[in-house]
Amino acid sequence: MFDPSKLQMLENRLVKVYRHISKIARRQQITCFRVYDDDINEFPFSVDRYDDHVYVSEYTRPHGMDEENHELWLDSSLEVIAKVLEVPLGNIWVKQRQRKVSRQEQYEKVSFESHEVVVHEAGLKFKVNLSDYLDTGLFLDHRITRGMVRAASKDMKVLNLFCYTGSFSVYAAAGGASEVVSVDLSKTYLAWAEENMQLNDLKGNFQFVHADVLQYLDTLPADYFDLVVLDPPTFSNSKRMKEFLDIQRDHVSILNKVLHATKPGGVVYFSNNYRKFQLETEQIQASAIKDITGQTMPFDFQQKLIRKCFKITK
Repeated sequence: MFDPSKLQMLENRLVKVYRHISKIARRQQITCFRVYDDDINEFPFSVDRYDDHVYVSEYTRPHGMDEENHELWLDSSLEVIAKVLEVPLGNIWVKQRQRKVSRQEQYEKVSFESHEVVVHEAGLKFKVNLSDYLDTGLFLDHRITRGMVRAASKDMKVLNLFCYTGSFSVYAAAGGASEVVSVDLSKTYLAWAEENMQLNDLKGNFQFVHADVLQYLDTLPADYFDLVVLDPPTFSNSKRMKEFLDIQRDHVSILNKVLHATKPGGVVYFSNNYRKFQLETEQIQASAIKDITGQTMPFDFQQKLIRKCFKITK
């Protein structure tokens, strides 16, 4: 049964966290940030703010409520969120997700409402879709990593593999990259990446390549790119892929192929979301490997970030 008295717990938590986080966000001129992530057992969801909109993602797990009670619980929770964050209920979007969801499922359409808005990050514009997919198109936890790529991209040839909606590509172009190649298996996401680039009036040598990354790596010239972004799924068995991907099993092979295409002294930013991931450093043909997970941890994901991030120098 839904216990309305517990809503006060949620309100108290949100008030405390939002006051703290929104202050930091304002200071850093950030308008897209995480507010809450499964902080209280009775309220298993994450709450993200995207400018004037709020995206609530409910984790599906046993709650012991029938459908009617669950709806009442969710509606009441959303009212609390709307009140504390001072947004109209009509600007709150809700999704349900499994705790362990494959990257492929993450990208599958779950609705066809298509509510899209343009949001701002670090002076750049990005289209987010708050209704159709399990993810919006902009991973907030990589905000700092994107900034690192922007700062390092001046006059660089940049390769963005598994590029998704191209946010890293936009940052690289904004940083003055001489060439940006974005590769993904999804035509939908490549078109979205192009749209993000156009939203920012960025013009240059930008290529959007529709390909299976695992096969594409074998076509790359040696010693060509200065900077590579590699943010693969943990697992992927898309019907369009020739082989299925297991990042723990395959990362050495993938990284060595990427490094082959990277100039000496060039850098690969490699991240993934596998909780138990272990980098097999001895087998990677690099001159330096640095774990930058801590450095890339944004203020709104403290202690909650499960991804790993490495800076690998050829």
